[in-house]
Amino acid sequence: MKSNVIREKSFDFAYRIVELYKFVRFKKKEFVISKQILRSGTAVGALVEEALQAESKQDFIHKLSIANKEVNETHYWIRLLGKSGYLNSKSEESILTDCEELIKLLTSIIKSSKNNIKK
Repeated sequence: MKSNVIREKSFDFAYRIVELYKFVRFKKKEFVISKQILRSGTAVGALVEEALQAESKQDFIHKLSIANKEVNETHYWIRLLGKSGYLNSKSEESILTDCEELIKLLTSIIKSSKNNIKK
């Protein structure tokens, strides 16, 4: 299978989110936010996979736009976990960096795709 940066990064991010969920849920005993971050953080990769099988360019853009919303929501939950003391600053910054990289990638792909439709 051909290499795809957004596919690989979103999958790796989902894996990190699963590991974060296990840590927060089982070690820190936080139940509500941990489920929220699991849902939004793993949805990103699933939506990227769906986008890669899109039926049209508009469908592709739509699915990536939803993925972008999910990664932004995940960014919120990570910041909240850090602020409330469930994550140390090093862990928080590390995963926020991944989150921000995905946001930039998705935003760039969405903008490029929209521009290609206009041409």
